[in-house]
Amino acid sequence: MNELVIYKDLLEVIKLRVRQGQLRVNLSANAEMLATYWDVGKMIHEKQQTERWGAGVIPKLANDLKNELSEVKGFSERNLNNMISFYQEYSSLSLIWQPSVAKLETSTESILQLPVAKLESGTKSIGKPPVSQLAEAISPLPVAKLENQSDIKQKLILSTKWANHIILIQKVKDIQTRYWYMQQCINNGWSRDTLSDMIKSKLHERQGKSATNFELTLPPVQSELAKEMLKDPYIFDFATLATEFTERELELELIKYIEKFLIELGAGFAFVGRQYKLTVSDKDFYIDLLFYHFKMRCFVVIELKKGDFIPEYAGKMNFYCSAVDDMLKHTDDKPTIGLILCQGKDKLFAEYSLKDIKKPIGISEYELTRILPDNLKSSLPSIEEIEYEMERKITMVKEEMAKYNKN
Repeated sequence: MNELVIYKDLLEVIKLRVRQGQLRVNLSANAEMLATYWDVGKMIHEKQQTERWGAGVIPKLANDLKNELSEVKGFSERNLNNMISFYQEYSSLSLIWQPSVAKLETSTESILQLPVAKLESGTKSIGKPPVSQLAEAISPLPVAKLENQSDIKQKLILSTKWANHIILIQKVKDIQTRYWYMQQCINNGWSRDTLSDMIKSKLHERQGKSATNFELTLPPVQSELAKEMLKDPYIFDFATLATEFTERELELELIKYIEKFLIELGAGFAFVGRQYKLTVSDKDFYIDLLFYHFKMRCFVVIELKKGDFIPEYAGKMNFYCSAVDDMLKHTDDKPTIGLILCQGKDKLFAEYSLKDIKKPIGISEYELTRILPDNLKSSLPSIEEIEYEMERKITMVKEEMAKYNKN
């Protein structure tokens, strides 16, 4: 093998090992911090119960901790209240804090696959380039792969960031739904703001809801993964379009906000191109949006349609998937998946349209903005009121500046 190739392979594996080490350190540090917060919340809660202390003890504790542990951050009055809530929410899982950090490091292997071990076992037998191996190696395992319910809860809680725990406690009351969002945070590396957006858009109700023919066109395991990859509806509330818009305008708007678009699509999507050109029998065809999904190891063709779904769309998508499989698909890739996004769909139309199609295709709706309830609409200011208020504020600032310059 070429020495340069061998060196590049070595460099990639070393980089991966360093990142693995950083991940272990971060997981251990996060778990120790959570253990501390849980214990502090437990101690304060129990004293409030036994000594009949009220909420007034919290400001005093925060002030004394600040004075006596000045180098330690994170024990503000607000955060102490969060620690109490954290303990109260998971008080029944008190045993999760008994394992040491060393035990935690081994337990996290089942929630996040350790890349180097996987590379060592698979490099010789799988003739894929290093980048492909890296993409597979860092893919987290789904919840179903974990040992049992107790272990799942333990590892999900220990591996979730504190800031995300606060959001989940405040906004997700159903405990099973909360665990589901913890898994998504781990899988996708969501920030606090992204998690809030996903909860607001009710992702747990949309995930895996597309109309598809995956059960008829894909092997069982791949079919389940593909279903979970899609949503219905997709929420594109970041797009700013006029009431009347064209499909091309929607396409350009999604590309304009490609980062937000990729977050809504979900983890694993890599953008390949828009209006991607395919030439078949000397005729040119253009795919609206073409992606590659690194976890599924396949191309994903997305067609954007204004209005309701009609059966003809399925035939065209079948053609596109066949062409991509023939022209772009690598021998190691899985079959190309098509996703038709439209503003509305009749479920029966969708089922009949996909029934005898040979390529795996999903049909989902999309929403550009969430419709506000009437009681909220009436309480929001109009555009004219906002403009008037802004002009008034600007005038006030100019007058104050004029007075200051005069003096």
